[in-house]
Amino acid sequence: MPGGSPLRLGTRASALALWQTERVRARLAAHGYATERIEIRTTGDVVQDMPLSRIGGRALFTKQLDDALLEGRIDLAVHSLKDLPTVLPAGIALGAVGLREDPRDALVTRDGLDWATLPRGAVVATSSLRRRAQLLRARPDLQIRDVRGNVDTRLAKLDRSRDWAAVVLAAAGLIRLGLEARISERLALDVMLPAPGQGALAATVRAADPVAREAVRRAFHDPDVELAAGAERGFLRRLEGGCQVPVAALAVVARDGASTVVRLRGRVVSLGGEAVAEGVRAGPARALAEAEELGAGLADQLLGEGADAILRSVREAGAEPVPEP
Repeated sequence: MPGGSPLRLGTRASALALWQTERVRARLAAHGYATERIEIRTTGDVVQDMPLSRIGGRALFTKQLDDALLEGRIDLAVHSLKDLPTVLPAGIALGAVGLREDPRDALVTRDGLDWATLPRGAVVATSSLRRRAQLLRARPDLQIRDVRGNVDTRLAKLDRSRDWAAVVLAAAGLIRLGLEARISERLALDVMLPAPGQGALAATVRAADPVAREAVRRAFHDPDVELAAGAERGFLRRLEGGCQVPVAALAVVARDGASTVVRLRGRVVSLGGEAVAEGVRAGPARALAEAEELGAGLADQLLGEGADAILRSVREAGAEPVPEP
């Protein structure tokens, strides 16, 4: 803090998490804040030998960071916003959101393939039920394989798995790690809507620590990202799903003078891609609560148009609502 003790930033130890944390540290330094980075291993990092949907829990990539915050070992935690549950633990608050990179999903292929030229029956790897469901909705002929690990690990698995045609990853992570050249195609939204909050960074703080909250808001908070992500997360919250349930959403914010309009597109897809509920809702939203209510309104609409049955079938299949990596 300016003139005081350094702000202690907690982070996962993956290359992407460290990149994101260093970006936030640079922003804090530009505002006069001294910082210290503290690396913390999470359950999602430690357990690498089974699909995320089988590990269970809603906070695979956040719980240990939450514990460190509540115990006073760190002052704030830096996250990919899509990793954060829509309801945070008691005593923890979302301090800032911003620095949103391209929110789309990226197809990374071998042999120069793209979405249009993936052969029938091609093997595509992903750790996400959301991506799996949308891939099968668009191309039921595809064979989907589970893949775990950080971005570089998954790329390496593609490179050495000769029977795999592609992996699907967040474009934002590839761009941030200097791997944009590996992107074969940024998937069209008609094919693949992203996870709520995808591409945005977030900082959580103790609810009773206004100093840390003010620091991160000064450093990188973006009101437009807050509104867009608020609508997306409001949609997800009303559907009572984590990002590992096949729920996708993307909002855009348009400003015209004193008017602010949020346009949200949401999609819920069955695990095999056979059923989909999708819609768009737009409306004025000058504050976060209004954006969240817009998202909840679209969720209510889709629940009445088949999303309720889809999500019930997902739960009956035993898919746990846990975050994507």
